[in-house]
Amino acid sequence: MENKEPLIITNKDDMRRWSRTAKAQGKIVGFVPTMGYLHEGHLSLVQECKQHSHLTVVSIYVNPGQFSPNEDLSTYPSDFIGDIDKLKNKAGGVDVVFHPKNLYDYGKHDGVVNARSSDLAEGKVVSCVENSGMGHETWVRVERLEKGLCGSSRPVFFKGVATIVTKLFNIVEPDVAVFGKKDYQQWRIIERMVRDLDFGIKIIGAELLRDPDGLAKSSRNVHLSPEQRKKATSISESLFNAKTAAQKGQVVCRELKDLVIKTIHEAGGKVDYAEIVDQESLEALEEIKSPAVFCIAAWFGNVRLLDNVEIIV
Repeated sequence: MENKEPLIITNKDDMRRWSRTAKAQGKIVGFVPTMGYLHEGHLSLVQECKQHSHLTVVSIYVNPGQFSPNEDLSTYPSDFIGDIDKLKNKAGGVDVVFHPKNLYDYGKHDGVVNARSSDLAEGKVVSCVENSGMGHETWVRVERLEKGLCGSSRPVFFKGVATIVTKLFNIVEPDVAVFGKKDYQQWRIIERMVRDLDFGIKIIGAELLRDPDGLAKSSRNVHLSPEQRKKATSISESLFNAKTAAQKGQVVCRELKDLVIKTIHEAGGKVDYAEIVDQESLEALEEIKSPAVFCIAAWFGNVRLLDNVEIIV
């Protein structure tokens, strides 16, 4: 089964048919949704998925629904041929790569939407959170969990994520889906959405993967200069220092957050947020008395990096 060529499916009806056929044969279908430009973090999700399923589907789709109009979607990196190569040679192969063109195109266009369709035909990715964007008007909200953390600076992000994951779940119809804990808030939002809407899907959170220098693996890391990358390791270093301090009895969150923010600022970074929250509810804590997670987003240059550590005292 090693290094096999995946079946590439671009049509959602074909994807649904494949899954239903597999499940009718008693197979457990596992799913890893991605936006492509795969790195070892993604590949570790694939490996995790294989532990829980007979067949593995990876989607590669840059979702316009999670980008606001002022975020430049066209610069999102892509390397589809490279992604297929990595799935074959580094992840040991997957069964299906679902690579749809536009999941917000419903085949009926008029006025402004026609112009947007032509943009898509030319390979441009268009945000569909604008008023007339693609005629799509149904959104999934996980109302409390989407507030705070990344939701504060990117207010449309999680409704876009929850909506596209719902669409993908309804198309792929998996039994199991794997999400990385690097995007901790996203993982918890998907867990809650699946529970609340009664999806018959088991959600697995895969552990965050790091490079040898401690930086959390991310598609965005390629945009860091060597000097910025060296400075950005202050994020993980300060998080682990905070975790150690908490385990030694320093459980006042304000003090721990100040420690991390100071370290990152001194390294030349700009902190978007640094929050210690309950692992389940994501509500901010004043003191660590229950399982917590220290979540951070920080800018080095024009690159926004996410990281977190779970803390149990």
